[in-house]
Amino acid sequence: MDKFKVIIVEDVPLELKGTEGIFRNEIPEAEIIGTAENEPSYWKLIKQQLPDLVLLDLGLGGSTTVGVEICRQTKETYPKVKVLIFTGEILNEKLWVDVLDAGCDGIILKSGELLTRGDVASVMNGKRMVFNQPILEKIVDRFKKSVSKELSHQEAMINYEIDEYDERFLRHLALGYTKEQITNLRGMPFGVKSLEKRQNELVQKLFPEGNGGVGVNATRLVVRALEVHILDLDNLQPDEE
Repeated sequence: MDKFKVIIVEDVPLELKGTEGIFRNEIPEAEIIGTAENEPSYWKLIKQQLPDLVLLDLGLGGSTTVGVEICRQTKETYPKVKVLIFTGEILNEKLWVDVLDAGCDGIILKSGELLTRGDVASVMNGKRMVFNQPILEKIVDRFKKSVSKELSHQEAMINYEIDEYDERFLRHLALGYTKEQITNLRGMPFGVKSLEKRQNELVQKLFPEGNGGVGVNATRLVVRALEVHILDLDNLQPDEE
């Protein structure tokens, strides 16, 4: 790894000391040209001397949004500067998404193996999406759940013989659309009576043994579609009208 310049943005003195120790002992190629505990001191530093890498904590002064904005503005103003997030926000997944959208080059959680020479080398060598083991475990877990959910949906569509129009009909019922509103959707070639017939057919498909002698209304039908994974509660989006 070639020599490079780094600015560390960290507002907790003890953690700053530990981070400086990591660079000193594990990454001697790094020259720390400055440290900042808040946004004003960071911008003052970077205007004085441009670093190759910014190691950025997100929780500055009790605010997480400040770190995200520092990342976004840095990448917009100095696109060649690499920004590696080093954060103790280990449960705030929304924050991870925000800072990835802001253009960071990676996220290292302050847990487990912490910051390693390999992580820093990967960023300095141009690799994007550098994550350490704790966040990788969370990403892989989400990925596995997402794939499993998609497979369950595909199996349900086949097992219950659900076509595109069935899915669209059920999805919009779940969103509170009336049958009259659904008939006005682009590419939905059915009138109200046809949708009523389709609803009855869906009841037979999803309740082949009946519903314990109780009638099945639209709400119960939608709940059943969610139960068997025909619909996904996290992906209930309306079509264009």
